[in-house]
Parts: sequence; C-alpha cells; structure tokens
Amino acid sequence: MIRGPAPTLTVLAPAELAGTALALDAAETQLTGLYRHPVRPGRGYLRAGMVSTLDGAATGIDGSSRSINNAADLRVFRVLRAAADGVLVGARTARGERYRSIQVPPGLRAGRAARGQSEVPTLVVVTRTGALPDALLEAENGVLALVPRGSDAESTLTARWGTGRVIAVGERDVDLAAGLTALADRGLRRVLSEGGPELLGQLFAAGLVDEWCLTWSPLVVGGDAVRTIAAGAFLDPPRTAHLAHLLLADGVLLGRWLLES
Repeated sequence: MIRGPAPTLTVLAPAELAGTALALDAAETQLTGLYRHPVRPGRGYLRAGMVSTLDGAATGIDGSSRSINNAADLRVFRVLRAAADGVLVGARTARGERYRSIQVPPGLRAGRAARGQSEVPTLVVVTRTGALPDALLEAENGVLALVPRGSDAESTLTARWGTGRVIAVGERDVDLAAGLTALADRGLRRVLSEGGPELLGQLFAAGLVDEWCLTWSPLVVGGDAVRTIAAGAFLDPPRTAHLAHLLLADGVLLGRWLLES
C-alpha cells in the first residue's frame, strides 16, 4: 500500500517538541535522533516495531502488513532498521512478508559507521523447523537462526550453513532470553523485532521487550486478522508503557513507548 513520497512528520509529543516538523534529508538527522537505539549490558536492548490498523489488526485482507502500511511508516521503518545491530523476525513472518537480506539506504550508512556498526544489520530468524524461504537460505548478507537445541531446524540449517550461523537455545522451543544474550555476545546488542504477532507475544510474555514503536494506520479492516500481539493469554501483570514521543503525518500516528521492567 506504500504510495507517494516520504511525508513530513510532525511531533505531537513530548510537549517541548510539539509542532516540530521533521523534514526529510538523506541522513534522517532529526528522526534518527528521536529513535536513537539505547545500548545496555547483558542481553542487550530489544525494540519492537509493528504497524496496526485502527481496529487493532496486524494485517490487511492479503494476510500481510503490506496492505496496511504507508509512506510515513516506511520512513520510520528505515530509521529503525538503520539503528539496529540485528533484526529479529519469526520464520512465519519471514515467509509471509517475503523477507530478503536487510538493506540500509546509502544516506543512513554513515550514521552506522559513526556508531561502529556494520554496513547493514544482521537478520536473525526464529525457527523451530528450519523451513526458510530460498531467498534467506541463499541471502547475500549472512542470516542467523535461533533454533531449539537438538531440533530438526538445528540439523537442517547446520548442514546448509555450518555451525557459525545457527544458535541453538532452549530444548523444545527457542529460549528467547538466551537467544538475545547469545546475540549480544556476538555484538548484536541493539535488536529490532519486526514480529510477527506470535513472536512478539512470546517476547512480551517473557518480559523481554524494552521498547515498542507502533504505527497506527488510518484504516479499519474488520475481518479476523490477528492483533499485533498474539500472546494467547493476558499478560499478568500487564506491562506499563511510557510515551517517549508521538508523531503525525497525513492521519498516520507513530508512537514510541518505553516499557517498565
């Protein structure tokens, strides 16, 4: 659904920045400052990014987010990726959204170099089966996989890639906390989760999400689309979030929320 040129984003909150227009430049200087990705020791810092319709759907009628996202969301999406060391995604989403290796626009690469990051983030796929699309199995930029120990996914992907790109954590399912620690040990301390909803639900249930960047697309789709978080059960207690900033462009709202530990 992405159409038209990248729009100007206007800050609605915090109050001291309200009314600021974030004009587009190749390096996205203002926007990158707002979305600076924190770094911390241990398992690193996990930021989640998702797009939703006004009625809470994570997909449109085509079953993917492509039919509900927009040019404003794409602008922020590129900045989020450029700030990350690694991009975490579930295998189902990687297949459904037709993932390829991660690319960063040339104008955003200088900022990565200044932060001591590689030219592009590493794509990390969470999979229990090892069933990845050929585009990822053969990706030009190396893809990592988080898999359960002793699983078919471990044996299948190790046979294809060797041991260096397969991280086995957990017995019956992927231990996401251990996986994030393993990624941090490899220098991937700024991690962006792009979902899908099932993976995001698991991350929230495990208390691993530090920050959520959520875009509300001005659409109502109805239907039976999954919500942005498919947790299966209520979070108990619910996570409390604090608004870092809220942006507006052509009816699209883009929020950045910090989660309490």
